Amino acid sequence: MHLHYVYILRSVENPKQIYIGSTNDLRKRLAQHNAGKSIHTNKFKPWIIETYFAFSTLEIAENFEKYLKTGSGRAFAARHLHTNSDV
Repeated sequence: MHLHYVYILRSVENPKQIYIGSTNDLRKRLAQHNAGKSIHTNKFKPWIIETYFAFSTLEIAENFEKYLKTGSGRAFAARHLHTNSDV
């Protein structure tokens, strides 16, 4: 089974900064973020994984990622995943 991940990263040096993304290779994607290969996360590196979710289909993963990036999704994450930040 091939899994699809939705992840929340937290900046080590700026702990209020989080980033929400998705991938099918979590370790490789974290390494890319920490190597500065993403313009969205480059200035807040290094990053650690705050939490991640594994899904069996890409569609479900994409939908959950989109949800987490909404106002209600950010509130859900802050309430249930302790990601209090200014996303």
